[in-house]
Amino acid sequence: MSTVRIGIIGIGMIGEEHIRRCSQVLSGAEIVALFDLNTDRANDVIAKYSLDAHVAESAETLIHDPAVDAVFVTSWGGTHAAYVLEAIAAGKYVFCEKPLATTVSDCERIVAAEVDGGHRLVQVGFMRPYDSGYRDLKARIDDGTIGEVLMVHAAHRNPSVGDTYTTDMAITDTLIHELDVLRWLLNDEFVSVQVLFPRGTSVAHAKLKDPQLVILHTKRGVIADIEVFVNCQYGYEIRCAVVGEKGEVALPEFPAPVVRHGGAISQTVLMDWKKRFIAAYDTEIQDFINGVSDGKLRGPDAWAGYLAAATADACLRAQISGEIEPVSIISRPDFYKH
Repeated sequence: MSTVRIGIIGIGMIGEEHIRRCSQVLSGAEIVALFDLNTDRANDVIAKYSLDAHVAESAETLIHDPAVDAVFVTSWGGTHAAYVLEAIAAGKYVFCEKPLATTVSDCERIVAAEVDGGHRLVQVGFMRPYDSGYRDLKARIDDGTIGEVLMVHAAHRNPSVGDTYTTDMAITDTLIHELDVLRWLLNDEFVSVQVLFPRGTSVAHAKLKDPQLVILHTKRGVIADIEVFVNCQYGYEIRCAVVGEKGEVALPEFPAPVVRHGGAISQTVLMDWKKRFIAAYDTEIQDFINGVSDGKLRGPDAWAGYLAAATADACLRAQISGEIEPVSIISRPDFYKH
């Protein structure tokens, strides 16, 4: 297959970003079909990026279109399971932005459908493993530079969130990235979780408890503490430090010029996530395109999506109970033991 023909379902901010990179930045792909509930929006995007594409009558029509080789699911989370399952049934490769599904049971259905089909078709949009900083971090862990890992200290901070952002979304929309990337970094599984609420910030709205501190225990005995603070005010920042028996390795600061001016030294902090991970997104989507072309996907799979959802589910229970909650997972199918 020379050019991968892509159909996009859902043209919000991340959907349009993927259209931009597929049509203007990356190689080997062509956007041929779009679907969004807002038809005018879909037509505007086609014109904006000069796409040789059509607007499908429905998501299902797009999925089953013989001119579409691979489907991007970038619609709101509650629709993901149905569209991914439809793509699997149609034998189509599908890139699904996180979450894979909004319930653990739906993730299990996707895993079962892919296993029954006998061929890997699903890649989940966890881009952190494609980030150069995280890749360097993993290399130092895997080569034994810091010895056996003992602890992880991480933080996920946003300058602010809107009134529709609620306490549970700190887990399902924000922490979900750490739940995936830390498991990948450590090559370990989470077995229990606790969520603590320190003194709350005065700028959080009434429906949101902010910040939160999530404590994760792994099968090998590593403890990871992750701060989720989505109204930190000063900027967008991702931190991760892994402590081992022989030392520590941490994510580098995002590169920005150091300015000396007016009797002060300053450095700019990013205000949104798009610039922080733009290169990782490019690498991630190119890898998916290459995987479809080769007939062998290599990125985060449906099992990774299921594990993140199962761990998030335990976190949500811990938010309510205040207790240490177990992470319950089904047995991993041999299909995913690679």
